[in-house]
Amino acid sequence: MENNTQNTLPEIRRTALLKAPIQKVWDAVATSDGIAAWFMPNDFQPILGYEFQLNAGPFGMSPCKVTELDPPNRLSFRWGKDWTIVFELTEKDGQTEFTLIHSGWDADKVTEFGQPHQAVRDTMDKGWVGIVQKLVTFVEG
Repeated sequence: MENNTQNTLPEIRRTALLKAPIQKVWDAVATSDGIAAWFMPNDFQPILGYEFQLNAGPFGMSPCKVTELDPPNRLSFRWGKDWTIVFELTEKDGQTEFTLIHSGWDADKVTEFGQPHQAVRDTMDKGWVGIVQKLVTFVEG
């Protein structure tokens, strides 16, 4: 059955087990310096409702807004006009399971740059693999 209001594409989900305590991982995913080390330069602050920008290089400054903050387990923010990013952390015997969720994909929509969500999603799906690996290297290094 077709739903005309939204043609949702599956969220991107990436999980990694990091050999580091949860607080160390939280500091890497919920501070400006931490996020800059493995993801993008930014002016993030861990404050609910805080509006910040990710520096997406050739795509310029990307507006974001903190929508959920539950230290040291969950951070969520809006990215651009359509996306939501969630960082979930779970303690597992002195290690930390990190899950990234990138949602808000709609086959009928295009990004601010006119690119179809479907195409961008495929690129980002692959891109997040390397980005999460950079987080692992940063935290475990």
